[in-house]
Amino acid sequence: MKNKIVKANAGALTNFEVIELLNSRGASKDTSTRVMGLKDKVSKSEYKVYDYLMETAASTQTRESVTTFSDKCKDFKLAKAEILNIINLRPSSDVELTPILEKPDERGIDIEGILELVNELLPPLPTVETLEETEQEETENVEQEETAV
Repeated sequence: MKNKIVKANAGALTNFEVIELLNSRGASKDTSTRVMGLKDKVSKSEYKVYDYLMETAASTQTRESVTTFSDKCKDFKLAKAEILNIINLRPSSDVELTPILEKPDERGIDIEGILELVNELLPPLPTVETLEETEQEETENVEQEETAV
C-alpha cells in the first residue's frame, strides 16, 4: 500500500505513522544502503528521525493496534491529542499517564481502565532483543532484494 498525502496538514500523525511513511520512502536500519546512497529519497534528517523512532514504542506498533486502541479510547472521552500522546508514549503507570491528560480528576477519567487498554492493545516497548531482531530481518530483506536483482 502506497502512502499518499491527500490533504496537507489534515492532522497530527502518530509516531507509528511517521515510521510507516519513512519506510514507504525507503528508510531502513541497513547502514550499507545509507552509505552507498541507494536510498536517495530519504534525507539525513529523516534518517535521524527514523533511527530515534525505531527505539520507541512506535517501532513495535501495527496499524491494527493503533486503530483499535484509538477506537476503544472514545469510551473514555479523551481528546484526540491525548489519544495521540498515549499511543506515542505508551505509558505503563498512572505516574506516566496522568501528565498526558488534562484535568483527569475533574473529568472523572478512568486511569486504570486506560492503562489496562494500553497493556492489552499496544505492544510493549522495544527491548534490545527486539531491536536486534528487527535489524536482522531488515538486513535479510535487503539481501533478498539484492539477490533477486
